[in-house]
Amino acid sequence: MPTVTKRDLVNRISNLTGLTQQQVFDVIQKTLDEITNDLAKGDTVVMRNFGTFEVKVTKAKVGRNPKDPSKDVPIPPRAVVKFKPGKEMKEQVAPVLPIVQERGE
Repeated sequence: MPTVTKRDLVNRISNLTGLTQQQVFDVIQKTLDEITNDLAKGDTVVMRNFGTFEVKVTKAKVGRNPKDPSKDVPIPPRAVVKFKPGKEMKEQVAPVLPIVQERGE
């Protein structure tokens, strides 16, 4: 499946709205910056009909060095961002499964 970049989104939204690419870019970038700032404060970001971004903390664990499996490698706890899609997104994405399986991805 092709990758969609921020630039692709800017071009599409600019064409749909008549706003300049710079205006669209600024809005998208500010939106992403605000989401990131809220997550960095530990807040959960909920966008109705799209999904929820939240920070989860992974537990500390012991990993293995693939080049020397006899050595333990401590992996410290860390904060990661999790995304849970909203109902509408789930419904729109569900039909993609047969397409992905067909391509062997």
